[in-house]
Amino acid sequence: MDIELLKRHFAGIGARVKVGDARVTRWSNDAGIDIRADSRGEFFDIKIDAKDPREYRVIDLRPEQRHLLLLSERDKAKFLCGFDERHWFVCAVPGEGVTNVRAAMEALQPAEVRLAVDRRVKRAKNRLRRHNEAFVRQGEWFFIPAPELVVEEAVVRRNEPISRGRGSKPHMCQFAYRTAGELVMVCNQHPSGVPMNTYEKLLQDNPKARNWGWRQMSRNAEVYVRGRVWHPDHKTLILRGWHRVLMNTEHMAPGRSAVTFLD
Repeated sequence: MDIELLKRHFAGIGARVKVGDARVTRWSNDAGIDIRADSRGEFFDIKIDAKDPREYRVIDLRPEQRHLLLLSERDKAKFLCGFDERHWFVCAVPGEGVTNVRAAMEALQPAEVRLAVDRRVKRAKNRLRRHNEAFVRQGEWFFIPAPELVVEEAVVRRNEPISRGRGSKPHMCQFAYRTAGELVMVCNQHPSGVPMNTYEKLLQDNPKARNWGWRQMSRNAEVYVRGRVWHPDHKTLILRGWHRVLMNTEHMAPGRSAVTFLD
């Protein structure tokens, strides 16, 4: 891997990158791509496992967007690296035919978002903007207007978190409505949730688990929100009327396990 060339490419979008050896122990391995910070600010931190090395190469560079597309030569996994609102980010990209930044951004849009874009967005330059006729985006979350939705006030949740799990900081929603999905119990020890039968068995096997701060939520439900949506890394959104919530498609990317940064 040409580290100096990699540094020049990241410098082209105004970013720094550091490449080093991964810390590998019996219990942990920090190989992958992370966002860290030092006295000079944030930087991309690439850790390489000597026993299972990845060679990274930039295949598309867009300085005007402050984005680039990174390829792992070993398994052909791709990663979109760039700047979004206030911070640098790295995101694993799904799809075999992705060869440039624009295609990567489109691949990260779920099918429902792409359909809404095709129907509502007339100008090509607006299709990938954070706010257009089809959606509003905050980080990995897309919000599609749902003006036809009518919700009884009694079932509306207040100050509701939405999270992709794995320890990520949740985005908070002033008003939320969930329909269908699987009922699960969530706590810090189980951020992705456990089914009710698993939850009950946990409590039977470990009485101390009752004090873990459990919260009942729906997994894989349709979620709609309105009002304020806030997160420390993003500008607060104000959604007028109900919007359907959809997460980007990073979870479908083959390289997702190499991304260690969580917002």
